[in-house]
Amino acid sequence: MAAAPEAKFTEETVLWVKQHTPKLMTFAITRPESYRFAAGQFSRLGFRDGEGYIWRAYSIVSAEYADTLEYFAVLIEGGPMSAKFEQMKAGDTILLDKTATGFLLPERFPDGKDLVMLCTGSGIAPFLSILEQPEIWQSFERLALVHSVSHADELIFNERLAALKDHPLIEEYYAKFQFIPVTTRETTAGALGMQRIPERLKNGSLEERLGYTFNPADTRFMICGNPAMVKDTFQALLDLGFAMHRNRVPGQIMMENGF
Repeated sequence: MAAAPEAKFTEETVLWVKQHTPKLMTFAITRPESYRFAAGQFSRLGFRDGEGYIWRAYSIVSAEYADTLEYFAVLIEGGPMSAKFEQMKAGDTILLDKTATGFLLPERFPDGKDLVMLCTGSGIAPFLSILEQPEIWQSFERLALVHSVSHADELIFNERLAALKDHPLIEEYYAKFQFIPVTTRETTAGALGMQRIPERLKNGSLEERLGYTFNPADTRFMICGNPAMVKDTFQALLDLGFAMHRNRVPGQIMMENGF
């Protein structure tokens, strides 16, 4: 006999909601003591909807050791989950599937010296979690995060990333890290502008900005974002001589579509 739906999820409380732009929001919910996840994985969040349920997957922003679960959502006009989020406030109830999942896990790479994380929009979420794990800083000699958005007001995590230099578990390693913001529809001070990540891989401008050369022996890539970006970035890396990482055939690229 199949388990009742209620056996597969818990009811959690929304702790806070922050609206950054009309389309971008972050929020946190309570975390059950039994809930386990690896940095880079995602949760299924849901609401009761009439006589049924509505569920969507969202990458976890929080560190593995955090007491709460934080998420980043892009609101989509006409989207049923977005409609629920638009009305959500602190104190409300949200449903949390008991099992986290996903394979965008840097520890799957058996080797490599440089980890380059490439993302668009909400695809930054898993990398925010990964960057709060001291193990990742110990495993690689250099870390880079490239976050591409359309406009500068969508770069909502710049201060959070800069604050890693004072993080008690990370501050001694922070010099290994570079954050490269990208705005594709405007020129922004401090950011690469007017070109998407795939184009910057092809023309070498991303390597130039980072100050080192990508090569299959040392460089490992993780990609997360909208499907078009993931597809085009993956193809650009294939054309440069990199290969998909598989458990039985180690490579240099892991990727996942953002939610």
